[in-house]
Amino acid sequence: MTRWTAGGKSGATEAMHDELRRACRIAVGREAEPTAAVIDSQSVKAAETVAKDSRGFDAGKKVQGRKRHIAVDVLGLLLTVLVTAASVQDRDAARPLLWNLRKAFPSVRLAWADGIYAGRLVTWAASALKLTVEIVRRPGDLHTFQVLPRRWVVERTLAWITRHRRTVRDYERLTAHHETIIYWAMIITMSRRLARRSRPDLASGPARGPALPCPLHALDAGRTGMCSLLRPDRPEGLAAWRACA
Repeated sequence: MTRWTAGGKSGATEAMHDELRRACRIAVGREAEPTAAVIDSQSVKAAETVAKDSRGFDAGKKVQGRKRHIAVDVLGLLLTVLVTAASVQDRDAARPLLWNLRKAFPSVRLAWADGIYAGRLVTWAASALKLTVEIVRRPGDLHTFQVLPRRWVVERTLAWITRHRRTVRDYERLTAHHETIIYWAMIITMSRRLARRSRPDLASGPARGPALPCPLHALDAGRTGMCSLLRPDRPEGLAAWRACA
Protein backbone atom coordinates (compact mmCIF):
# COMPACT_ATOMS: atom_id res chain seq x y z
CA MET A 1 0.00 0.00 0.00
CA THR A 2 2.85 2.41 0.82
CA ARG A 3 4.02 2.86 -2.76
CA TRP A 4 0.45 3.54 -3.90
CA THR A 5 -0.26 6.12 -1.21
CA ALA A 6 -1.56 9.32 -2.83
CA GLY A 7 0.96 11.49 -1.03
CA GLY A 8 3.76 8.94 -1.18
CA LYS A 9 7.07 9.18 -3.00
CA SER A 10 5.78 8.04 -6.39
CA GLY A 11 2.44 9.87 -6.29
CA ALA A 12 1.15 7.42 -8.91
CA THR A 13 -2.38 7.20 -7.56
CA GLU A 14 -2.91 10.95 -7.35
CA ALA A 15 -1.36 11.45 -10.80
CA MET A 16 -3.76 8.95 -12.39
CA HIS A 17 -6.69 10.47 -10.54
CA ASP A 18 -5.81 14.00 -11.66
CA GLU A 19 -5.48 12.92 -15.29
CA LEU A 20 -8.92 11.34 -15.22
CA ARG A 21 -10.47 14.40 -13.55
CA ARG A 22 -9.05 16.70 -16.23
CA ALA A 23 -10.35 14.39 -18.96
CA CYS A 24 -13.82 14.28 -17.39
CA ARG A 25 -13.96 18.07 -17.16
CA ILE A 26 -12.83 18.54 -20.76
CA ALA A 27 -15.37 15.93 -21.92
CA VAL A 28 -18.26 18.10 -20.71
CA GLY A 29 -16.83 21.29 -22.14
CA ARG A 30 -15.14 22.76 -19.05
CA GLU A 31 -11.60 23.96 -18.47
CA ALA A 32 -9.15 21.32 -17.22
CA GLU A 33 -8.55 23.14 -13.92
CA PRO A 34 -11.39 24.21 -11.59
CA THR A 35 -12.08 27.73 -10.31
CA ALA A 36 -14.62 26.86 -7.59
CA ALA A 37 -15.05 24.09 -5.03
CA VAL A 38 -17.55 22.67 -2.54
CA ILE A 39 -16.47 21.25 0.83
CA ASP A 40 -18.15 18.88 3.29
CA SER A 41 -17.42 15.95 5.59
CA GLN A 42 -18.70 12.46 6.33
CA SER A 43 -18.23 10.31 9.43
CA VAL A 44 -17.78 6.56 8.89
CA LYS A 45 -17.46 3.65 11.28
CA ALA A 46 -13.99 2.22 11.81
CA ALA A 47 -13.09 -1.45 11.79
CA GLU A 48 -11.04 -3.09 14.54
CA THR A 49 -7.91 -2.59 12.45
CA VAL A 50 -8.06 1.19 12.98
CA ALA A 51 -5.77 2.34 15.78
CA LYS A 52 -7.31 3.93 18.87
CA ASP A 53 -5.27 7.13 18.55
CA SER A 54 -6.62 7.82 15.04
CA ARG A 55 -10.32 7.24 15.72
CA GLY A 56 -12.88 9.21 17.70
CA PHE A 57 -16.59 9.67 18.41
CA ASP A 58 -18.77 12.04 16.40
CA ALA A 59 -21.40 13.07 18.95
CA GLY A 60 -23.63 14.66 16.31
CA LYS A 61 -23.81 11.61 14.03
CA LYS A 62 -23.31 9.05 16.83
CA VAL A 63 -20.46 7.42 14.89
CA GLN A 64 -17.30 5.89 16.35
CA GLY A 65 -14.55 5.99 13.74
CA ARG A 66 -13.03 8.48 11.33
CA LYS A 67 -14.21 11.46 9.31
CA ARG A 68 -13.60 12.21 5.61
CA HIS A 69 -13.24 15.86 4.71
CA ILE A 70 -13.39 16.44 0.95
CA ALA A 71 -13.35 19.27 -1.56
CA VAL A 72 -14.90 18.73 -4.99
CA ASP A 73 -15.40 20.83 -8.11
CA VAL A 74 -18.82 21.87 -9.44
CA LEU A 75 -19.13 18.51 -11.24
CA GLY A 76 -18.59 16.60 -8.00
CA LEU A 77 -15.10 15.38 -8.96
CA LEU A 78 -12.66 15.06 -6.08
CA LEU A 79 -10.03 17.76 -5.65
CA THR A 80 -8.52 16.95 -2.26
CA VAL A 81 -9.30 14.78 0.76
CA LEU A 82 -8.31 14.78 4.42
CA VAL A 83 -9.07 11.94 6.88
CA THR A 84 -9.17 12.62 10.62
CA ALA A 85 -10.66 11.11 13.75
CA ALA A 86 -14.46 11.48 13.81
CA SER A 87 -14.17 13.67 16.93
CA VAL A 88 -12.42 16.47 14.99
CA GLN A 89 -14.74 19.41 14.33
CA ASP A 90 -15.48 20.22 10.70
CA ARG A 91 -14.29 23.82 10.92
CA ASP A 92 -10.99 22.73 12.52
CA ALA A 93 -10.24 20.22 9.76
CA ALA A 94 -11.36 22.71 7.11
CA ARG A 95 -8.24 24.83 7.60
CA PRO A 96 -5.72 22.20 6.44
CA LEU A 97 -8.24 21.03 3.81
CA LEU A 98 -8.56 24.51 2.30
CA TRP A 99 -4.81 25.06 2.61
CA ASN A 100 -4.15 21.89 0.59
CA LEU A 101 -6.86 22.90 -1.89
CA ARG A 102 -5.38 26.34 -2.45
CA LYS A 103 -1.86 24.95 -2.77
CA ALA A 104 -2.85 22.27 -5.31
CA PHE A 105 -5.30 24.47 -7.24
CA PRO A 106 -4.28 28.15 -7.27
CA SER A 107 -7.09 28.78 -9.76
CA VAL A 108 -9.77 28.07 -7.13
CA ARG A 109 -11.06 31.38 -5.73
CA LEU A 110 -14.47 30.37 -4.36
CA ALA A 111 -15.62 27.56 -2.07
CA TRP A 112 -19.17 26.77 -0.97
CA ALA A 113 -19.85 25.20 2.43
CA ASP A 114 -22.72 24.55 4.83
CA GLY A 115 -23.49 26.47 8.00
CA ILE A 116 -21.14 24.49 10.26
CA TYR A 117 -18.19 26.23 8.57
CA ALA A 118 -19.45 29.76 9.30
CA GLY A 119 -17.48 32.08 11.55
CA ARG A 120 -13.73 32.51 11.86
CA LEU A 121 -12.99 30.08 9.04
CA VAL A 122 -14.52 32.46 6.49
CA THR A 123 -12.36 35.35 7.73
CA TRP A 124 -9.22 33.21 7.92
CA ALA A 125 -9.67 31.85 4.39
CA ALA A 126 -10.17 35.36 2.98
CA SER A 127 -7.09 36.81 4.70
CA ALA A 128 -4.66 33.88 4.64
CA LEU A 129 -5.62 32.12 1.41
CA LYS A 130 -7.35 34.87 -0.58
CA LEU A 131 -10.21 32.38 -0.89
CA THR A 132 -13.89 33.31 -0.61
CA VAL A 133 -15.91 30.82 1.45
CA GLU A 134 -19.63 31.25 0.76
CA ILE A 135 -21.99 29.67 3.29
CA VAL A 136 -25.08 27.94 1.89
CA ARG A 137 -27.48 27.89 4.82
CA ARG A 138 -30.48 25.66 5.35
CA PRO A 139 -33.70 27.70 5.67
CA GLY A 140 -34.74 27.94 9.31
CA ASP A 141 -38.39 27.15 8.62
CA LEU A 142 -37.62 24.12 6.46
CA HIS A 143 -39.00 20.89 7.96
CA THR A 144 -38.94 18.67 4.87
CA PHE A 145 -36.25 17.42 2.52
CA GLN A 146 -35.05 19.96 0.00
CA VAL A 147 -32.09 19.96 -2.36
CA LEU A 148 -29.87 22.88 -1.36
CA PRO A 149 -27.92 24.76 -4.03
CA ARG A 150 -24.30 23.65 -4.42
CA ARG A 151 -24.36 21.47 -1.31
CA TRP A 152 -26.02 18.59 -3.15
CA VAL A 153 -22.95 18.29 -5.40
CA VAL A 154 -20.59 17.27 -2.62
CA GLU A 155 -23.26 15.11 -0.96
CA ARG A 156 -23.55 13.17 -4.22
CA THR A 157 -19.78 12.66 -4.30
CA LEU A 158 -19.83 11.24 -0.78
CA ALA A 159 -22.52 8.82 -1.98
CA TRP A 160 -20.33 7.81 -4.95
CA ILE A 161 -17.44 7.09 -2.60
CA THR A 162 -19.57 5.06 -0.18
CA ARG A 163 -20.82 2.79 -2.99
CA HIS A 164 -17.45 1.02 -3.03
CA ARG A 165 -16.97 -1.91 -0.66
CA ARG A 166 -13.65 -0.73 0.76
CA THR A 167 -15.07 2.69 1.67
CA VAL A 168 -18.29 1.60 3.38
CA ARG A 169 -16.26 1.86 6.57
CA ASP A 170 -12.61 2.58 7.38
CA TYR A 171 -10.46 -0.56 7.44
CA GLU A 172 -7.06 1.14 7.13
CA ARG A 173 -4.47 1.38 9.89
CA LEU A 174 -3.22 4.76 8.62
CA THR A 175 -5.32 7.75 7.60
CA ALA A 176 -3.10 8.24 4.54
CA HIS A 177 -4.05 4.76 3.34
CA HIS A 178 -7.76 5.53 3.61
CA GLU A 179 -7.22 8.75 1.65
CA THR A 180 -5.64 6.63 -1.09
CA ILE A 181 -8.62 4.25 -1.09
CA ILE A 182 -10.90 7.26 -1.64
CA TYR A 183 -8.79 8.32 -4.63
CA TRP A 184 -9.11 4.78 -6.04
CA ALA A 185 -12.89 4.88 -5.58
CA MET A 186 -13.04 8.07 -7.65
CA ILE A 187 -10.62 6.65 -10.23
CA ILE A 188 -13.04 3.76 -10.82
CA THR A 189 -16.00 6.14 -11.01
CA MET A 190 -14.34 8.46 -13.53
CA SER A 191 -12.81 5.70 -15.67
CA ARG A 192 -16.24 4.10 -16.09
CA ARG A 193 -17.71 7.45 -17.06
CA LEU A 194 -15.06 7.97 -19.73
CA ALA A 195 -15.46 4.38 -20.95
CA ARG A 196 -19.17 4.98 -21.56
CA ARG A 197 -18.31 8.07 -23.59
CA SER A 198 -15.79 6.16 -25.70
CA ARG A 199 -18.49 3.60 -26.68
CA PRO A 200 -21.96 5.22 -26.80
CA ASP A 201 -23.53 1.83 -27.57
CA LEU A 202 -22.62 0.69 -24.03
CA ALA A 203 -24.36 3.62 -22.40
CA SER A 204 -28.02 3.60 -21.41
CA GLY A 205 -28.68 6.66 -23.57
CA PRO A 206 -27.11 8.81 -26.25
CA ALA A 207 -23.66 10.24 -25.59
CA ARG A 208 -23.68 13.82 -24.34
CA GLY A 209 -20.14 14.68 -25.39
CA PRO A 210 -17.34 13.74 -27.78
CA ALA A 211 -15.85 10.27 -27.56
CA LEU A 212 -12.49 10.31 -25.79
CA PRO A 213 -9.76 7.66 -25.60
CA CYS A 214 -8.73 6.59 -22.16
CA PRO A 215 -6.21 9.12 -20.76
CA LEU A 216 -4.49 6.41 -18.73
CA HIS A 217 -3.24 4.75 -21.91
CA ALA A 218 -0.56 7.44 -22.18
CA LEU A 219 0.62 6.63 -18.66
CA ASP A 220 1.02 2.93 -19.48
CA ALA A 221 2.34 3.31 -23.03
CA GLY A 222 5.53 1.39 -23.61
CA ARG A 223 5.14 -0.51 -20.36
CA THR A 224 2.00 -2.60 -20.56
CA GLY A 225 0.48 -1.61 -23.90
CA MET A 226 -2.94 -1.15 -22.31
CA CYS A 227 -4.73 0.70 -19.55
CA SER A 228 -4.03 -1.21 -16.36
CA LEU A 229 -6.91 0.39 -14.42
CA LEU A 230 -9.60 -0.39 -16.99
CA ARG A 231 -10.10 -4.11 -16.64
CA PRO A 232 -10.63 -5.91 -19.98
CA ASP A 233 -12.76 -8.52 -18.23
CA ARG A 234 -15.52 -5.92 -17.79
CA PRO A 235 -17.56 -4.48 -20.69
CA GLU A 236 -16.68 -0.87 -19.98
CA GLY A 237 -13.00 -1.71 -19.45
CA LEU A 238 -12.83 -3.70 -22.68
CA ALA A 239 -14.48 -0.87 -24.60
CA ALA A 240 -12.00 1.69 -23.29
CA TRP A 241 -9.09 -0.60 -24.02
CA ARG A 242 -10.26 -1.12 -27.61
CA ALA A 243 -10.71 2.63 -28.02
CA CYS A 244 -7.08 3.38 -27.23
CA ALA A 245 -5.40 0.14 -28.34
